[in-house]
Amino acid sequence: MSFFPASLENLIDKFASLPGIGRKSAQRLAFYVLALPEEEALAFAGAITEAKRQVHTCRICQNLTEGEICPICSSDRRDRSTICVVSEPKDVLSIERGHEYNGLYHVLHGVLSPMAHVGPDDLRIKELLHRVAEDEVEEVIMATNPDTEGEATAMYLSRLLKPFNIKVTRLAYGIPVGSNLEFADDATLNRAIEGRTEM
Repeated sequence: MSFFPASLENLIDKFASLPGIGRKSAQRLAFYVLALPEEEALAFAGAITEAKRQVHTCRICQNLTEGEICPICSSDRRDRSTICVVSEPKDVLSIERGHEYNGLYHVLHGVLSPMAHVGPDDLRIKELLHRVAEDEVEEVIMATNPDTEGEATAMYLSRLLKPFNIKVTRLAYGIPVGSNLEFADDATLNRAIEGRTEM
């Protein structure tokens, strides 16, 4: 038996369907939205509707944009010989925060995951191969997460890219700055040793 009106239950259900939001958090968010002045609540709903209507994928890199081509792809200051392949649009933001990488990106919109029924046709792989074939790409950096699905996706893509005779690299993974060796797992330590650089 529900203690809330049907429309409020529906709002709670919508919030609860978001990733990382449990039932109690969904209730808090729903009550917060109900407590907003009407104009703020409408502006909130309008922002969702506008973003859904305006935001789509860049025709080149598949990142999110409002224009036909995203600002990174249209910039003449980026190194066009390098493409960094990431799983999700949020990964582009993570790499850009470091201000170190100056090449282009390609967003797959997921990783290979047989358990979740995500295969090569569900990702933006054809678009990547087309870019490598058409443009003057010299290096593709695999920047998928270092988990099982991310590693499998990187390996699969590296095999597909082999015939193009370009350099295919993988992000180095190792010990985070400020942490202790005793807390690092075996896989991280092994990656750190494999990816060591000369001083």
